Amino acid sequence: MCGIAGIYHLETPKPVDPDRVARMCDAIAHRGPDGAGVWTAPGVALGHRRLSIIDLAGSPQPMPAPDGRAMLVFNGEIYNYRELRHELRQHGAQFRTDGDSEVILAAWQRWGPDCVSRLHGMFAFAIYDCDARTLFLARDRLGVKPLFMAPLSDGSLAFGSELKALLAHPLLRREVDPLAVEDYLAWGYVPDTRSMLKGVTKLPAGHTLLLRHGAPMPVPVQYWDVSFSERRKGKPADLEAELLHLMRQAVSSRMVADVPLGAFLSGGVDSSSVVALMAEASAQPVRTCSIGFDDAALDETSYASRIADRYRTDHVSRTVSSDDYEAVDALAAMFDEPFADASALPTWRVCQLARESVTVALSGDGADEALAGYRRQVFLHGEDRMRALMPQALRGPLFGALGAVYPKADWAPRPLRAKTTLLSLAGDSAQGYARALSFAPPELRESLYSPDYLRLRGDYRAEDQMLALMRGAPARSGLDQAQYADLKFWLPGDILTKVDRTSMAVALEAREPLLDHRLIEFAASLPENLRVRGGQGKWLMKHTMRRFLDDDILFRPKQGFVTPIARWFRGPLAGAAGAIADSAALAGTGWFDTRRLATIAEAHRTGRADHSRLLWQLLMLDRSFTVLGLA
Repeated sequence: MCGIAGIYHLETPKPVDPDRVARMCDAIAHRGPDGAGVWTAPGVALGHRRLSIIDLAGSPQPMPAPDGRAMLVFNGEIYNYRELRHELRQHGAQFRTDGDSEVILAAWQRWGPDCVSRLHGMFAFAIYDCDARTLFLARDRLGVKPLFMAPLSDGSLAFGSELKALLAHPLLRREVDPLAVEDYLAWGYVPDTRSMLKGVTKLPAGHTLLLRHGAPMPVPVQYWDVSFSERRKGKPADLEAELLHLMRQAVSSRMVADVPLGAFLSGGVDSSSVVALMAEASAQPVRTCSIGFDDAALDETSYASRIADRYRTDHVSRTVSSDDYEAVDALAAMFDEPFADASALPTWRVCQLARESVTVALSGDGADEALAGYRRQVFLHGEDRMRALMPQALRGPLFGALGAVYPKADWAPRPLRAKTTLLSLAGDSAQGYARALSFAPPELRESLYSPDYLRLRGDYRAEDQMLALMRGAPARSGLDQAQYADLKFWLPGDILTKVDRTSMAVALEAREPLLDHRLIEFAASLPENLRVRGGQGKWLMKHTMRRFLDDDILFRPKQGFVTPIARWFRGPLAGAAGAIADSAALAGTGWFDTRRLATIAEAHRTGRADHSRLLWQLLMLDRSFTVLGLA
């Protein structure tokens, strides 16, 4: 795991100052504290920060091909590199190192851009072909590793693993994209389809980009997609066996490392499954870690301890304060762009704990997206049954009217919070799911914006891209569409961004075995009743893992990391909430109705409403403006 950065002149191959790329790499030094390097040639410079995981002394970067005709900088891990090394040797390739970086170079020289389809793993890399004078950029299938890009005024393209690498370049224009604010308020993050700064883009997951001097800027090429359009046939027992084989294969392939390796263990289905399969594959006790909270309502460490005892792991647990609000500024600095998923705080804390004893940690991320484990997916599945019973011409006006008048009962038990469900049922599956995913629904966002911003935004709505993604998905049902959107939109924008930034902030490599693309492709082909059954998501996975885990682990309600932000904004952060309306950063844009912001903060402080998620969003937006140098 590392950080990469570089500059490539798109027009004429002008000289590149190596110090400029070195400064870009220094800005992401936390990603790679074990080594640094910069390489330049006419019109190009590549930089690297290394976190040594495999072949600790033998794979420095930037790395030249043995014949000197190509140069690589690489962030990630290739899990099938040994098999590829054997195949490439049969074709005459020679290797000087024992790592996976040189295998990528040999694969490029053998197969060209098609090499990415041979690579199993997480990666973002750049290869400069010295003969063709081309630059090849690639990102892994699911978007585990990030890659930011920006064209600059001198005719070059700058790229880096994080936005802060580009911010270190003096020619980067720091102007907010106003549509990114609409996206952020809708989703709680700036999706991969946009960046907070105008002109900055992100290479999409599963895409490559081939650049040539003197040629127009090309469009990224997609080399992988997942399809929900086919249904696998077979007995449930046979499909269980296949799923277990794929999970075992995914876990064991991610246990290769020349440094201490462990796992996050929350006590939930996914992390417990990973730990159980790690214990099965390891001759030594697995190192596991978990964090608990001093608030019993948020603490799940008893479940993690049970799994650790069952599999005799080398387990460490730490209780942290639920009042961890002092980390807000540090969190904003990690993400650069605003990021409102409050579970980033406990995720960072568990990464800090893991880094005390290991350099690589396996996580359970990905199963919910692939196997329908989110509550919202299960709800959608049920809502679609209701949609099938009533035509849209009747359903839309009826449920739309009911939803409009039903109170937003945040204080009520979950079954009585019907407003969102009613509004969801008024639309089709895509409209309903977009509403379920949103942090701030359209009517709330409308109330926050100033007339100037509404004119600037025009006809654009954040939901547009989600609706287009779902309606154009290779899918048969609303559930298929929802899972496709989760894998393509939510996963890289929220979950993987969260894990990448918080783990890399402490120089920890996080690996996600349940995001093995072969496992994802298998899960997408399962019949719906093997994904959702009896109100339970991840049905096949839970039944597959019954031989490893107890039912109260497998079938208890999903909780995940919870942060008590509602309490914070009525206590230690009440002042920060009240100050949001007067924030120089937010007020200075002229895009918000400051009186409306003040009313929302006061209503939350006094307990008349729960606006904690919105206040957290606005606070992180304010802090990110400072990080980006816009305040």
